[in-house]
Amino acid sequence: MGIQRYTASLDTTITNAFKMNLRTRATGSNMGLADTLEVFSIYAQANSSSSELARILIQFPVENIATDRTNKDIPESGSVNFFLRMYNAEHPFTLPKNFDLSIKAISRSWQEGFGLDMDEYTDLTYDEHGSNWINAFSGSNNWTTPGGDFYSDSSSSFTASFIDGTEDLEVDVTTLVEQWLTSSNLGSKTNYGFGIKFFDAQEGETRSYYTKKFFARSSEFVLKRPSIEARWDSSEKDDSGNFFLSSSLATGTENLNTIYLYNNIRGRLRNIPSVKQGNLLVSVYSGSAPGNTEPTGDKITLPVGGGVVANNDVNVTGGYVSPGVYSASFAYTGSATTIFAVWHNISLDQDERTEFHTASLTVKTFDSVDYNPSPRYITKITNLKDTYSRDEKTTRFRLYVREKDWSPNNYTKVTSNVPSVVIDDAYYKVFRTIDDFEVVAYGRGTTNHTRLSYDQSGSYFDFPIDILESGFMYAFKFIYRMPDGNYREQTETFKFRVD
Repeated sequence: MGIQRYTASLDTTITNAFKMNLRTRATGSNMGLADTLEVFSIYAQANSSSSELARILIQFPVENIATDRTNKDIPESGSVNFFLRMYNAEHPFTLPKNFDLSIKAISRSWQEGFGLDMDEYTDLTYDEHGSNWINAFSGSNNWTTPGGDFYSDSSSSFTASFIDGTEDLEVDVTTLVEQWLTSSNLGSKTNYGFGIKFFDAQEGETRSYYTKKFFARSSEFVLKRPSIEARWDSSEKDDSGNFFLSSSLATGTENLNTIYLYNNIRGRLRNIPSVKQGNLLVSVYSGSAPGNTEPTGDKITLPVGGGVVANNDVNVTGGYVSPGVYSASFAYTGSATTIFAVWHNISLDQDERTEFHTASLTVKTFDSVDYNPSPRYITKITNLKDTYSRDEKTTRFRLYVREKDWSPNNYTKVTSNVPSVVIDDAYYKVFRTIDDFEVVAYGRGTTNHTRLSYDQSGSYFDFPIDILESGFMYAFKFIYRMPDGNYREQTETFKFRVD
């Protein structure tokens, strides 16, 4: 899937700004139900040295992230990144430029509250529900330091930079989220959320930063509500239908082929009981008896690389990928054009060996040409529906790709056996068609969270439909890495509606 979002469970703005009379401070005001969040620093409005501040408090349901990790819906620590995402809210007031925001973990519990008024600060929380500049929550539960209590260690502190001031906020907060998730229910740090403010130096400057606003969790714009976004590379590159002979034209890594075993039991992927999340072996054979799909003869010796750890080894060590899915990587240097890969348990004793699956692999060769290739492709999502429901949650989409100028031979015409072109490095994005709002951007770079997988049937990807707002039309687009190393966006747009 590669992506999952967790919308904020609490948020509010707290401030010590002056009210309209410029005499009374709004330190007791609450804005927990407002549809925007606000951060600012105002200098010399009430007098020549006055200072007014607004800060954001926001919390997320980390327990939902923990549940998804337990259920293997998101990867373990080290294989996933968490990003704090907040969307800019346009307003008619002045907007600061060239500034940074400090994002720190809050160190004590607080209440959201029911206040709405962000202009005259008339919604107070004295002895009522909700936080403000003085109180973390109702009663005499004051902040140790007015304006909020925060951790100051580097693993709990982050920076977001803004040039024009209109940018959205997107910050990698993995180190803190993993602390919230560590060990038992509370983790190594209790999840009280984030405080967002200008840096102390900026709050103390003899100039104003007024005002930066973000959409809150109560905003009517569902896709712009604050979220923690989990991102990881979920792509699986199964070379069973794209298996290549080792060549001096390629690097060692490029000569490795990765094959997969999918243990599909009654329509569901299940771990092999005797293997579970452990290792298993693959043995490779060069031939089979006439009319027999089972391998014969001796095992093929394989070069070091991937799961082959010693010279002239005859076994590839494969490993667990996800529930019911295992993979193994190796290079092939033999002469046979068809080879047989046998998946079996870790035992090397033939009498004690349990074989799980035999795969037939057709060996291809790398080619050099005397021209610079610049292919163009035709892409189709073969199983795209007109309409989806958010109840469908994660949906797998399959692509068929062919070169634009492809011309079938007589065999292909007769058999209709037209294999899909494998694009080794391809990504998707999702946008809302009515306003081109980018729901999920191309996920290249450090996380590769929208990279496509492929197997013998072609490319595919899993997408969480439930992160989309119902009642709108959306569209997928794709980019492919071309032979020259650059990425080219494909022309096709694939539209669908969520109801």
